[in-house]
Order: sequence, then structure tokens, then C-alpha cells
Amino acid sequence: MTVLLRAEHASKTYGPLTALRDVSLTIDLARPSITAVVGESGSGKTTLARILLGLEAPTTGRVLYHDTDLRTLSGEARMTFRRDVQAIFQDPYGVYNPFYRVDHVLTTPVRKFRLARSAAEARTLIEAALRAVGLRPEEILGRFPHQLSGGQRQRIMVARALLLRPKLIVADEPVSMVDASLRATILGSLRSLHEELGISIVYITHDLATAYQISHNILVMYRAGVVEAGAVEGIVTRPEHPYTRLLISSIPRVSTERNWAGEAEAVAARSAPASGCSFMNRCPVAMAECAEAVPPLFRTAAERAVACYRYRTSPELAAADLGTVLVGMYEAGSRAAE
Repeated sequence: MTVLLRAEHASKTYGPLTALRDVSLTIDLARPSITAVVGESGSGKTTLARILLGLEAPTTGRVLYHDTDLRTLSGEARMTFRRDVQAIFQDPYGVYNPFYRVDHVLTTPVRKFRLARSAAEARTLIEAALRAVGLRPEEILGRFPHQLSGGQRQRIMVARALLLRPKLIVADEPVSMVDASLRATILGSLRSLHEELGISIVYITHDLATAYQISHNILVMYRAGVVEAGAVEGIVTRPEHPYTRLLISSIPRVSTERNWAGEAEAVAARSAPASGCSFMNRCPVAMAECAEAVPPLFRTAAERAVACYRYRTSPELAAADLGTVLVGMYEAGSRAAE
């Protein structure tokens, strides 16, 4: 395995608050894949994204780029990391300076990373990147951010990432603030970057439906920890953790009926227990054992790991081995996505 980026036992705390707990993840350079990180608000998804991008350092654990801790990178090595690992953020408004034309977010990386030897060559690169994400350069360049739609602004950020030919894109809720009609276009652009250029993608989302649409692997998070991980087809069609089942059952279906009593019961039981499994108070199959300690990950199949004591007869999986499980699932996940 040729490792591009590896998180090892990464945890993040802010005072008494645990935002991320003992998460390990490996991005294999030789076998690019799309891994979705799914969970509700407060599950630790964005904290994981920021740690992978080097925007925050883990409180414990570490993130390695080509076997070097991100905290020790400097000079040319840090510039190379910044080129290899790109971000697409949720807000297509906040990433722009309203005083600059949108050209600025495209010309800046070209200049900083010396991607072109002349202004004409830079223009050619930028126009090609815009066309690759379905935008017409003549309709985009020279305009201010407020003159473009949210979907156009977000696709410009995809084009910006494309300019650098990264090895990994960390996309944090990239379609949550654009119209539903444009979500498929943006997700299609990300999928094309993966298939045509071999770029790995970590897709952060609360939307299990879009995760199923584009990913090979899914990492399900709840209250800062991983509760289930596996190939996309198995997770969605045969969920094992009670929380994953809850997520899947919440996907809207065409129906005129709503189970108001069930929804009220679920909302009322959201407080986390003081110890043990963080999902225990919402779990319909909780046992006494669940209150005693946080369940480890159990490997229930070659392509599946679940943090639930109902599977304690399966071999226990060390958190550091989770990345290996996901990488090992790549080919199976690819076949399922085809």
C-alpha cells in the first residue's frame, strides 16, 4: 500500500467537549476511492475534515502525509501537501472576497503554485477547468461573486481544486447550500474527477442518499465516533448498527402518513449517557452491557466494521485498522457503484 494520508487515533477535544474520538482513516494513493463520512450535526464529520486538511491539529493522535506528521511539515513539503490535498467547503458564499472578481480564486493558485509560464497559458488552464465542471468561461470570468448563483460559485471551487490536479479532495457538505437541481451536477463533477483523474474524495455529508449515489465506502459517525463502516451497497441495503438503520429509515419516501409518536419519542431520547455507548438512550435494542463501556469496532465481515455489542462474537477491530478495512473494500465498492 502506498499511503497518501493517514489519520491515526485522531481525537479532538475543546475543553470538556469531545468533537472527535479515536478515528483512524487511510487514503491509499495507488487505489483512489470515494469515501463518504455520514452523520447528523455534531457527529464529528467537519472536525475530521479539518484535521485531514491540516486546518486543526488533533488533541491526541496524528495525521501523516507520506509518513510525515502534518505538524512538522514546513517549506516545500507543506506546499506540496497543500497542492495534493484540496478542500471544497460547504458555503459557496463565504469563500469569496466580495471585492474581487471570481477570477481571483482561480488565478491565485495558478500563480502561487506556478502552474503556468505565461498569462495566456494560465487563461487556457482556467478555461479548461471551468469547462470540466460544466461552466462557460465567457459567462463566469470577469464577474463578481454576487453576480453568480450559488451553484455556479460552488462549481468554480470544484474547478479551483481541479486546477491543482490534487491526489485527494476533502469535500465538506459541498451541495447542502445549492438548489436540488444542481446537486446532481456538482456530484457528477466530483465523480468525474475521481474516474478520469484518479482523485480520491472524502465526501462529508448528512445526506445518506447522495452518499449512496457517489461513494464506494461509507463511514457512519455518531457523537464523535465511528459506529459503522463498510462498502456502500452493504451499509445501505443491510445496515447493522441501530443508528445506521435510523438514518436509512429517515430517508423521505412517498407517503401521506407520518409516525408522529415515533418521531417525538426519538427526539425526546437524544441526550447522551454519561458512560457507555453514546447511542444507548436512542437505541431500541440496548442491553445492560451498553451502559458499561463504549463498544469497540467488531469486524462482522471483510468489508464491514460495527461498534455494537450485539456483534461481540465477531473479532474486535483496532481503530487503527479501520483505514485498512476501507481500503480493502475499494474494489468491492467500485463494483457495487457501477
